Amino acid sequence: MTLVMSKFKKAHLTDISRGIELYNQGKFWECHEELEDPWMEEAHDNVRYIYWAIIQVATALYHKEGENILGAEGMWKKAKHKLIKCEEYEVETPFLNHNLSWNRFKKLVRNIPDKPTLKDFNELHTFKFKKVEK
Repeated sequence: MTLVMSKFKKAHLTDISRGIELYNQGKFWECHEELEDPWMEEAHDNVRYIYWAIIQVATALYHKEGENILGAEGMWKKAKHKLIKCEEYEVETPFLNHNLSWNRFKKLVRNIPDKPTLKDFNELHTFKFKKVEK
């Protein structure tokens, strides 16, 4: 499979806006569900790593709320890997950071220690993406 090497742009933001709203409302499982279709639709595009990272962080936070540290840690580790892929594939753009506070999101994900406790997810749990303008 050959990946299309896209950069994150407005059309991508439109595709995930509902998932971002759900994330900001703390509806992490619903965010995960909402973003799965756009993620699948981008199966051959490297921009899917943005979607994938958000899905996995949302799932980690869902597990945090259920006090399932193993689930939270597992998804968080996968999300960290997706963030690396976003950088490797040069998916990130100033548009992404400006419209979603992406750099802040990445920093919070990366600041969680290698052997996290549920408490280590608290700051990420309270993070909100910028409101998506429609």
